[in-house]
Amino acid sequence: MKNKKIWLVGIMPAITITNIIGQAVVPAQKPVAQLNDILFWLLMVTCVVVFLVAILFIVKTNQLLYNRLMELEFANKGIILPQAVAQPEGESLWENMRKKYWNNPIPIEQESEITFNHAYDGIRELDNRLPPWWVNMFVLTIIWAAGYMWYYHFSDNGLSSAEEYQVDMEISRKAAAVALAGKANSVDESSVTVLSDVSSLEDGERVFKTLCAACHGQSGEGTVGPNFTDAYWIHGGGIKNVFKTIKYGVPEKGMISWETQLKPIEMQKVASYILGLEGGTPANPKAPQGQIWKETAQDTVKTSK
Repeated sequence: MKNKKIWLVGIMPAITITNIIGQAVVPAQKPVAQLNDILFWLLMVTCVVVFLVAILFIVKTNQLLYNRLMELEFANKGIILPQAVAQPEGESLWENMRKKYWNNPIPIEQESEITFNHAYDGIRELDNRLPPWWVNMFVLTIIWAAGYMWYYHFSDNGLSSAEEYQVDMEISRKAAAVALAGKANSVDESSVTVLSDVSSLEDGERVFKTLCAACHGQSGEGTVGPNFTDAYWIHGGGIKNVFKTIKYGVPEKGMISWETQLKPIEMQKVASYILGLEGGTPANPKAPQGQIWKETAQDTVKTSK
């Protein structure tokens, strides 16, 4: 009967807690699969609670039987064990709890109660328990591990190691993109190269038709500004000269500086697009202006892709 009561003490609170948690965290509209997962883990928690209660019952029973056997053994040998020393009067509840759950001191007068029934050369062994502070910290680590596993591996709150890796990789990719963007924005007229990839040329075309077409025509045929489809250049051709002209402008001819409105990479893209207009056949091209540009070894640059 006593054993049944102990089992009920362990099972009934577990069932009650399971029902309360289930009603709180499982709304009626949850999908069936997710509901099954939650019920599975609630069942697992219930099993763990029952298992711990069973272990506690076994430990307490073994302790009781061991103490009874020791008393019988000492009684057969005519050894009278002293009565347990009462707690000193005047100690507070906090002091008693501190001694029980942290220090657990065993007075010398009570050592006979924890003495094993054997001796070696007159030396008796005491059945001292582990320090309560150590046991309590060990229990806390188990509780912490269970909470950690649930938070990072079974709930949607924490990130697993694989998910943290993916997040770190994404951060690294963004940092690399920022670094490359900063490197691209460090381009100037002495280091600029021709871009030939489709994406860059499309960006350059978009900038050209938005900002430059008013003076140079939608196809580069020239209106107020010069024609870009012939081989003639007023301020020098080639990527470095075109980039420099875009950057600083030609104020006396009405060409403004775009340095404050365009990033270096944007000026590089539009300059590369302008160079690609040469040889085109737009309608109503403007008459040539300037001189035919001939590329020299000093002006030759490698194509950047």
